[in-house]
Amino acid sequence: MYGSARSSPRGLVTGEPSCPVRHTWGEVHERARRIAGGLATAGVGRGDAVPVLAGAPAEIAPAGQGIWMRGASLTMLHQPTPRTDLQRWAEETISVIKMIGAKTVVISDPFLDAAPLLSQLGMRVLIIEQLLGSRPIDPVETDDDDTALLQLTSGSTGSPKAVRITHRNVVSNAEAMFIGAQVDIDTDVIVSWLPLFHDMGMTGFLTVPMYFGAELVKVTPMDFLSDILLWAKLIDKYKGTMTAAPNFAYTLFAKRLRKLAQPGQFDLSSLRWALSGAEQVEPADIEDLCEAGRPFGLRPEAILPAYGMAETTVAVSFSACGAGLVIDEVDADLLAVLHRAVPANKGKTRRLATLGRLLNGLEARIVDEDGNVLPARAVGVIAVRGEPVTLGYETMGGFVTAQDEQGWYATGDLGYLTETGHVVVCGRVKDVIIMAGRNIYPTDIERAATRVCGVRAGSAVAVRLEAGHPRETFAVAVESNSWENLAEVRRIEQQVAHEVVAEVDVRPRNVVVLEPGVIPKTPSGKLRRAHTSALVG
Repeated sequence: MYGSARSSPRGLVTGEPSCPVRHTWGEVHERARRIAGGLATAGVGRGDAVPVLAGAPAEIAPAGQGIWMRGASLTMLHQPTPRTDLQRWAEETISVIKMIGAKTVVISDPFLDAAPLLSQLGMRVLIIEQLLGSRPIDPVETDDDDTALLQLTSGSTGSPKAVRITHRNVVSNAEAMFIGAQVDIDTDVIVSWLPLFHDMGMTGFLTVPMYFGAELVKVTPMDFLSDILLWAKLIDKYKGTMTAAPNFAYTLFAKRLRKLAQPGQFDLSSLRWALSGAEQVEPADIEDLCEAGRPFGLRPEAILPAYGMAETTVAVSFSACGAGLVIDEVDADLLAVLHRAVPANKGKTRRLATLGRLLNGLEARIVDEDGNVLPARAVGVIAVRGEPVTLGYETMGGFVTAQDEQGWYATGDLGYLTETGHVVVCGRVKDVIIMAGRNIYPTDIERAATRVCGVRAGSAVAVRLEAGHPRETFAVAVESNSWENLAEVRRIEQQVAHEVVAEVDVRPRNVVVLEPGVIPKTPSGKLRRAHTSALVG
């Protein structure tokens, strides 16, 4: 990273859309050296854990690099939004700071109001703007197995935990992603709005571009949410070639292109690599995006499903460059009952997105509940092993290992490997509803529910009821702008139940129509299914 800063003419563009500013990676590094000097004066050294609460990528990049220069580890605290419950956020943030044993926190706008609270906790509060006035210093020596990141997970439990990511983990996964994405440093331009407290945003789309010295255009999630089409504007303006987002964001993007953009208003033809990851990839949504993007030059082969998680630093598998969406269509009943993904194109089938082959440095296997390794197309728990895989987690109770004796990490995802080694994910073990020996996947139920007119996109959730009991069943909660209209609520309830039965052959115990914004989600936008159970009882 420091070598790229000295040699690369490329850099980081921030401040869009109102006040764009470009800093070369060399300039970012010089700011990092000053921040490192301020951290040294404050007593931050090797092995310390330093949480950061800041919003601007132009400040986060040098702050993170400055922390690494001191041999410390970086933890990006979850950033509150206008919809965040501030009391709950404060409690979770305090828990995180205690969990990682931090004594110093680095903050900046727009979160300076949190400084008194943090000071009351006995924290040394350092403000990025003031750190930038310090005397620059050189980095201290670090080892491959020193901790670089303590990445907070976005899981469904209320108890915080942080994935311990070492320098070795980062370098191994970064090099593998560089090869898997066929990055050309001289011509590629990365455009990203992903949150920097999430692994895909912080590691994949800030740390890795800094490491290689790639051109990066970076805005915030709030910039994106306030103007979805800003994404298209930036790809057009900067001739962006690479980007990434979760499935739900591409769905929003397709809707805005159709509703608000005129054909030819944006040129998206420069985009060669648009990764879809961080949540279940729905083939119908990708196909809808390709159709909506066609009048703007978006090439279908540019949309590439992928698989990853914080526990593997960020990435596990990428679809091949230029392959686009590759669908594995299988017999739905055999998948549900026999847990086998048998190819089929007649009768009731399920279309699943393949997520590419494993990246360099990783291997995978599928295991059943007894730990037996399963053959190709048998559905079980996906386990991964390799240099990018974390050793474990920091938790409130101390360090917890993530690997077994042979180095395998059980991901908690249900899926299978095709004959050609492509990864396919069916769902999460803890979310799968088991009825009469059948596996019913919540994503199938939620997809069916969102087909109903009046249900907000991305705002339907299937909740397990009486999990593990012989009478296990499920309920469905949806958000609608018509939540106060009794007649509309009844129509939506009936139609959701009808669509769910048509999709999975089982009727939900009940359907609940909620006010927009009520369904719990993680800071990165994933559904918190377990937390929704209280809303459907």
